Amino acid sequence: MKRMIIFCMLFFCSSIVLTAASPRPTKYKQILKTIKKLETMVKDKDAELLHTPENPVEGCLYTAVTCFKKGIQKLQPVSSQENTEFNKAIRIMNKFTCRDSGEQCESTCESYEKKTPREFLKGFANLMQ
Repeated sequence: MKRMIIFCMLFFCSSIVLTAASPRPTKYKQILKTIKKLETMVKDKDAELLHTPENPVEGCLYTAVTCFKKGIQKLQPVSSQENTEFNKAIRIMNKFTCRDSGEQCESTCESYEKKTPREFLKGFANLMQ
């Protein structure tokens, strides 16, 4: 009887673990949601143009994410009323990390074309998808 109970408990626990959502897709969904929120809050007129990586090769993903994280720091809110929500979104973006593949990337942030802040955020969203 004890064995049967232990077996049932083990089976139940393993089935729960297998059905639990992986944290990685959830993290990417949160980043995408934050990017979409930032698109509406970011100052686009009279703002600094930002280097926007597009279609980076496999070995350059870490460099592209690093460029986006640097660019995020230069974004400004449209109005001071949205400043607290804007800062919260920026903090979420700063926590995002990407593993370095260890491959050497020949392109640098400065080698990418400069675009407006909204186009910059759209490029980041495309990378995350």
